[in-house]
Amino acid sequence: MSQAPAESDANREKKGAEETAALEQTAYRQALSSDLEQFLGRQREVLEDVSAESLPLLGAVHTLAQGGKRLRALLNYWGWRGAGGEALGEPAVRAGVALELFQSAALIHDDIIDRSDTRRGAPSVHRHFSNRHAEADWFLDGTHFGSSAAILAGDLCLSLSEEAFASVGERAAYNTRARSVFNRMRTEVMAGQYLDILEEVVGPGHEPEHAVIRARNILRYKSAKYSIEHPLVIGGALAGAGDELLTAYSAFALPLGEAFQLRDDVLGVFGDPEVTGKPAGDDLREGKRTVLIAYALSAGSGAVRKEITDKLGQPDLDDAAVQSLRAAIEDSGALATTEALIAEHTEQAFNTLAALAVDEQTRSALGSLAHAAVTRTA
Repeated sequence: MSQAPAESDANREKKGAEETAALEQTAYRQALSSDLEQFLGRQREVLEDVSAESLPLLGAVHTLAQGGKRLRALLNYWGWRGAGGEALGEPAVRAGVALELFQSAALIHDDIIDRSDTRRGAPSVHRHFSNRHAEADWFLDGTHFGSSAAILAGDLCLSLSEEAFASVGERAAYNTRARSVFNRMRTEVMAGQYLDILEEVVGPGHEPEHAVIRARNILRYKSAKYSIEHPLVIGGALAGAGDELLTAYSAFALPLGEAFQLRDDVLGVFGDPEVTGKPAGDDLREGKRTVLIAYALSAGSGAVRKEITDKLGQPDLDDAAVQSLRAAIEDSGALATTEALIAEHTEQAFNTLAALAVDEQTRSALGSLAHAAVTRTA
């Protein structure tokens, strides 16, 4: 009976790095959750001093910040570790809290803008507050109350994100690299979000031949940079990384961030609602002018363009209309082109990761996060 070939030293080293990274990542998640709870607990005391009636604002923030995949915080952590930061270092934990709170603020405001009733399978924050209005049988317009309360919850989240990042200390002080990236990230997201809503109101018939260029610019600044690149670079900067490593971090993270958002665009149209937690074709009802839609407009036939122009952004699209739009997008070749772009960006990111000047544990962790980002179904 033949014996199985002995496991190579390289494979054993790789497996060991993966196991160590997974254990450390679990420990970081726990440290992050603990710090977040303590941080929000102190904010609760502030609001209690104001009025117990203000506590639902923090409750909405708390509920949202507890969920999610922690992608940005984890990228921040491995950026820190790859640049020589100590395991479970306090600056990386607190910066992770700041990033998670910023992400929560972005989600709260994004759902108001998009009129989304659900987030992660539960009512979105503005819908939660409008439901409270209805249940209590309060006066005036419940929808307006819900949006107003959610705007304030999002603003509170932004304020708390800044407070958390400032509390990192000297490493995040004014004029440091980490602070500069954190500040730039927030400005870019607001600009990208504005460009996104501008693109929606000018309509799908506006210069379809330039639609892809505009959509990719929005994708980069509204999502890709703040979701992947900036968190990784912030972590590295907090640990004192030099320009060469931070540049390499960006070269890995930016194409990954674009692939991540392109995958999100595909799921917004073709995703399974039982997995995504959102109604089928929600992006179509919201009129999102994604790269996927831009490809359909630029490459589709006149009939495809007309169907998209006529139906995109109609909030009352029924399932048959959603299915018809899906078929038109697929027939235009837009889905295949978007999938090919995801594959191209993913390959670029992994090729850069292979040459990144970090330890094998960090490389393994970043590889796992990258794989999850581009292959997810929710």
